[in-house]
Amino acid sequence: MVMTSYMELNDTLEMLPPPPGSFIDREELIQHVGEFALSQGYVVTIKQSKKDKVVVLGCDRGGVYRNRRKPVDESSGELARKRKTGSRLTNCPFELVGKKEDGLWVLTVKNGSHNHEALKDISEHPSARRFTEKEVMLIKEMTEAGLKPRQILKRLRQSNPELLSTPKHVYNVKAKLRQGNLTVRRLKTLRPQASVEGNSQPSTTNEPSWRKRCPPRVPNLIGGRFVDSQSSISVDVINPATQQVVSQVPLTTAEEFKAAVFAAKRAFPTWRNTPVTTRQRIMFKLQELIRRDVEKIALNITTEQGKALKDAYNDVDRGLEVVEHACGMATLQMGDFASNISNGIDSYSIREPLGVCAGISPHNFPAMIPLWMIPIAVTCGNTFILKPSEKAPGACMLLAELAMEAGLPNGVLNMVHGTNDIVNAICDDENIKAVSFVGSDAAGRYVHERASASGKRIQANIGAKNFAVVMPDANVDATLNALVAAGFGAAGQRCTAVSTVIFVGGSKLWEDKLVERAKALKVNAGTEPGADVGPVICKPVKERICKLIQAGVDDGARLVLDGRQIVVPQFELGNFIGPSVLFDVTEDMEIYKEGVSGPVLLCMQANSLDEAINIINRNKYGVGASIFTASGAAARKFQAEIESGQVGINVAVPAPLPFVSFTGSKGSFAGDLNFYGKAGVHFYTQIKTVTQQWKDFLNGDGASAEFPSQDLLGLTPTMQPPDFPSNDTVSLGFNSRDFSNGDGASLGLNDGEFSSSDGESLPEKHSKDVTPNSGDGISPTVSPSNGLNWTLNF
Repeated sequence: MVMTSYMELNDTLEMLPPPPGSFIDREELIQHVGEFALSQGYVVTIKQSKKDKVVVLGCDRGGVYRNRRKPVDESSGELARKRKTGSRLTNCPFELVGKKEDGLWVLTVKNGSHNHEALKDISEHPSARRFTEKEVMLIKEMTEAGLKPRQILKRLRQSNPELLSTPKHVYNVKAKLRQGNLTVRRLKTLRPQASVEGNSQPSTTNEPSWRKRCPPRVPNLIGGRFVDSQSSISVDVINPATQQVVSQVPLTTAEEFKAAVFAAKRAFPTWRNTPVTTRQRIMFKLQELIRRDVEKIALNITTEQGKALKDAYNDVDRGLEVVEHACGMATLQMGDFASNISNGIDSYSIREPLGVCAGISPHNFPAMIPLWMIPIAVTCGNTFILKPSEKAPGACMLLAELAMEAGLPNGVLNMVHGTNDIVNAICDDENIKAVSFVGSDAAGRYVHERASASGKRIQANIGAKNFAVVMPDANVDATLNALVAAGFGAAGQRCTAVSTVIFVGGSKLWEDKLVERAKALKVNAGTEPGADVGPVICKPVKERICKLIQAGVDDGARLVLDGRQIVVPQFELGNFIGPSVLFDVTEDMEIYKEGVSGPVLLCMQANSLDEAINIINRNKYGVGASIFTASGAAARKFQAEIESGQVGINVAVPAPLPFVSFTGSKGSFAGDLNFYGKAGVHFYTQIKTVTQQWKDFLNGDGASAEFPSQDLLGLTPTMQPPDFPSNDTVSLGFNSRDFSNGDGASLGLNDGEFSSSDGESLPEKHSKDVTPNSGDGISPTVSPSNGLNWTLNF
């Protein structure tokens, strides 16, 4: 919920106790209690604490005095005794207890009453004038630089305009500093932050412990806080160009994962009710912050993943497009409306968020793939848990920091690290409603099967092999440039990389020129100027690629360009593989059947376009296929007959922009709804259909009998002449057992509601529901108040 400002609450301060609940950790419980207390006109303080077990919170009266003066009889002339300046109240009975139970901190209210008045102004409380630890250190530095207290205070207020301290308080801090006392009593509750609109103010706490480690340890993001995992097991993040350890990724414990799910589940009700325009504004802010820090994010991607810096920029830019697309969620999430489908009835559908969703992202696009998931999911109103790749988590963490800075509320986005155990936990947790996955074939099928078994929605982009068909009439230069960029860019480690080229009519004319262009690419560390091809992610991946190349040679392929033995000066230990090209590849070769995921281009031949199309359609994967030709007829035939999710015509990588879904087919996709675009919005939402009636009913003195199944929809029961003779009478039949009396069915109707008619009726006492009237119709008994019998006629 959006926190109402303290001043707006001054007129309605009730000093209510905070609602009991569960919290991720001790600090979050204390912060929650403190912010709620401030909104009610009192300040909490820690009375007792056993850090890992229990904390007892009480009320700090803060100089607000209860009126204990005895009434004075003015006639007696007795003077009122003045209260001493330094007097204080007796202890306030207010008390809260927080205990750690099953990994969560549970808050209970032991005594919710106070014995004093509410604060009318925050400045009445002495704690409002205390400095944070960071401010104390700044005071120390500025004092050593020769600044006077008023100058120090002026500079502090530039970064914290709400600071209420005076020069006298600065003098007091300076006195403590001279005595060597740097401890400062912290009271976070006096500076609450808004929950939806902002977490935009930078933290004033000391640098977290996980940043102080060398190498740094990547934290989890749980409930809006970056926290170091309690796990003693971690995985090294290795720079693939230098083999240096960049950071360490902890294997998140089961308890920490439950805390992340709990935080997401708790944040969901408030977030789903947050106006979509507010959610959009956060996305607008997020895209602005990503543009601001794009260099930092791109450099982190190159350091951890290895791709050339220009490819890293493209990684961020493609993800940024999805953030921009999410800024229009108000129109993307619109339902359908049908007005007056029947008399006075409207029907409409609305799209609602699912709840807690989760994502599992790969190493090859550390920024783009998380941005495929997070912006669409959260802007639709869901909360989200992301497991970044343990090989390249840094970009995700930078994006998480920017999301919090943009104003994403605590708990809406959470990040946990790990390997198989966390993947299994995501698939099995009943609170997670949908899972998005991008990764390898085997892992994707495992996730799809396990998550589906627990009733989750699942979308999974998995194994990929992309084809390019080159017709004899294709433009030579444009085609070669496209093939080289699509085959070797990002070291071939992308799901849209062209791995197989089919030359229709023979490849002899293309071979030398293709090899020449591939040799011209510069293989180097991604951070080096002019680098075209960086290292692959790790040693095992390099070894696998080399084995597949050798298997292709053993099976009869011609290796016309071998990049396995390349050595990069100053980066001799890097996982480098130069561009490699094999010709005369056939469908029965192992290198063709497997996904290579490296800078390797396989070249095949076909006698006709039909043969080329059949080769592609026989392959089990179906992400993308392209054709290079000057013939519109050939392009149209290819588009119609090819079995791939994405089709390119004179475009090597036909990956769509975010307003069109990223489609895959056959063995390259598992699930029902694809990533981003309309399909992405549909994946993260569910449809609710509403049928409403605002019909004005006629008021009468008695009850009316109608056909409920038809008249509910505003339909008037009508018998057409072909069904009944024009002069026959048809009347409603009632069963006597449906009524409390046994005298037949009676309807309370007014005399004026019926005109006289000659229809026949049953006697008041009868044993059967209806009696045929020799073709004259069927009538129930109606007993009006005047003793006459009425017959209901159509």
